[in-house]
Amino acid sequence: MFNFNPPQPPAPALDLKPVRAALFDLDGTLVDVDMQVFVPLYLRRLAARLEPYAEPRRTFNTLRAAVMAMLGDTSGDCSLEELLRAMLAGELQLAWPDYQTGLAAFCREDLPELQPLVKPHPLARKLVEACVERGWRVVLATNPIFPREVIDARLAWGGLSDLPFQPVTSYETSRHCKPHPGFFRDLLAELDLQPQACLMVGNDTLHDLAAGRLGMPTCLLTTWRIDREPVLAADWEGPHQALLEQLRPSVPCG
Repeated sequence: MFNFNPPQPPAPALDLKPVRAALFDLDGTLVDVDMQVFVPLYLRRLAARLEPYAEPRRTFNTLRAAVMAMLGDTSGDCSLEELLRAMLAGELQLAWPDYQTGLAAFCREDLPELQPLVKPHPLARKLVEACVERGWRVVLATNPIFPREVIDARLAWGGLSDLPFQPVTSYETSRHCKPHPGFFRDLLAELDLQPQACLMVGNDTLHDLAAGRLGMPTCLLTTWRIDREPVLAADWEGPHQALLEQLRPSVPCG
């Protein structure tokens, strides 16, 4: 049977006049990585490095529970790092200096072995550079379940580590994960910008597009799209090349 799928109309052009900052998701947006593979391997390797202080299976389960707690409806009373610290102490009686020792060993010995799981996108850098050329601030708005060193490694593997992301969300400084509204509110407060001045760019129909609930314009990159319920609507959606064409005007925006 011959199936004819008519071409889809192009997405309407973005209104970029009010925008002063672009918030980029990382995984599935700027780099290609399956987090269903990356996260368990990260936790398993980290738990093994903590074996001198706690039994690895219990450590893995506690670390996984901590990630789920970070992704949950956190109160915002403390950083996600402090939440992790409390769970490790309560469940494993693991002292924080011992955790940091194990984490340092993981980052030194094991983290480089995870690099093959993370692949760059040839247009990711150009997207960020196009925003910088417009005079916008660029933010790395990744879900902050990792320490900064693990985030920096993925940026480096994507060829993006020298780009002027500020801030970069990580568990040391963040109090919420996406799609919690507090994640976006905290970034707005740090940037001292109104929601309409911040363009959220991501690949997740819930985690990233939740920014639209606060009034941020949203872009859904469909190259590695993740549909998560409830699927929220984006102001614009398309592949990397189409977004680059939106961001690179013939005359740079003042």
